[in-house]
Amino acid sequence: MPLKLRAAGLTDVGRKRKANEDNLYLSPLHGIYSVADGMGGHACGEVASQIAVETLGRFFEETARDRERTWPFKMDKSLSYEENRLSVAVKLSNKLIYERAQKDMRQKGMGTTLVVVSVLDDVAYIAHVGDSRVYRLRQGEFTQMTEDHSLLNDYMKIKPLTPEEIENFPHKNVIVRALGMKHSVEVDLCKVDVEPGDLFLLCSDGLSGLVTDPEMAKIVTNYRSDLDKACQKLIDEANANGGNDNITVMLVEALE
Repeated sequence: MPLKLRAAGLTDVGRKRKANEDNLYLSPLHGIYSVADGMGGHACGEVASQIAVETLGRFFEETARDRERTWPFKMDKSLSYEENRLSVAVKLSNKLIYERAQKDMRQKGMGTTLVVVSVLDDVAYIAHVGDSRVYRLRQGEFTQMTEDHSLLNDYMKIKPLTPEEIENFPHKNVIVRALGMKHSVEVDLCKVDVEPGDLFLLCSDGLSGLVTDPEMAKIVTNYRSDLDKACQKLIDEANANGGNDNITVMLVEALE
């Protein structure tokens, strides 16, 4: 029997930016939850992130109605149908963003991160490109489920860094993979079992860059009875710590 889910999402411009280039998409009907963090300036980032979440949502709606619908990319035989469906949706988003940027010089260079959680029955399929993140809170344990596609993370694979070195790393915000950067994109995929009581947090780096993992876990735990309030408290904490970027959070809980 499929698990019952409840979810909430919220986005905020933060304290330093004039425009919000983040977008989110939440569809309990299709079990799709996503956060996109746009980049490119002059509102182009907002265009890219909006294309990403709208394309994702539209593809899942259309394939739910018609499983025989022709896909824009071939299926990977090593992946399940649902994994392919998710991967193709993200690749299609990338294609549309890239093509849009090639047609309009004002939007050249725009792009976006994207994290998606697709829940079917008692399995969560996670796809991501960029440095937006998915965490899971399970029985008090708070775990990051995605790996940042960032210059900092690549550097840390080569050489361990102290907390002070991480804080002072000169290119912390440089990402090495995003939708719209190239005509094709590599999508990281994983699937995990979902247990009653599991809670997933999706967020842009406007949250994870300013609020520590332990503090995020504490806020989510303290306010999980009201997911809307929990989202607001997470954003409030990021703004209290400087709010130097747009902040987007989404919480998805499997009910017990």
